[in-house]
Amino acid sequence: MTTAAPTDRVTLYYSPQSRATGTRVLLEELGAPYDLHILNMKAAEQRKDAYLAINPLGKVPAIRHRDALVTEQVAIFIYLADLFPQADLTPALNDPRRGPYLRWIAYYGSSFEPAVIDHFMKREPAPITQSPYADYDTMLGALEAQLAKGPYLLGEEITAADILWGIALSWTMMFGIVPKRDAFVRYSDRISARPAFIRISKADDEMAAQHAAAAGV
Repeated sequence: MTTAAPTDRVTLYYSPQSRATGTRVLLEELGAPYDLHILNMKAAEQRKDAYLAINPLGKVPAIRHRDALVTEQVAIFIYLADLFPQADLTPALNDPRRGPYLRWIAYYGSSFEPAVIDHFMKREPAPITQSPYADYDTMLGALEAQLAKGPYLLGEEITAADILWGIALSWTMMFGIVPKRDAFVRYSDRISARPAFIRISKADDEMAAQHAAAAGV
């Protein structure tokens, strides 16, 4: 983390081995100055009043930058990548890749997440005319077809969307929620081999062990 004026720093509300891990990796990739506000989810700190005042849903990640409080993983990724354009992880507004970039970031939150949760919980999806993701196989097929073009979502250059998706696929394949198809494995391996991912994964392992010990788990 680099040194910057307090008003320029990002505060990340964080718990290890959670969706917040991807945001921390992104901050590292961006070279952004940030501080962690750590929550021990094994001790249910995310459900206490102090954090519910930040995010009433009791979820991480959330970030604070100057006077802006941002929740929702997709919004956080868009906000941070735009905030630090010098890292070149976001297409500019006049870049023809900007629309597809936003499409695939939004696809994660609006289609992938609800589909994999339904699949994991063994719940029948809503009828296709009401389902936000059509059906599980169609949703995954569209993603697989895009990643097969490789090496990244939008071609040869990595973007913040790849950090989001690479980490998500790594976790969901690890737990058997998403099948280990070749396109997914190659893509996930490419992202998880990056130094920022390796560095934060190691820090997460250590922090998670400390949290478990503190919570008596």
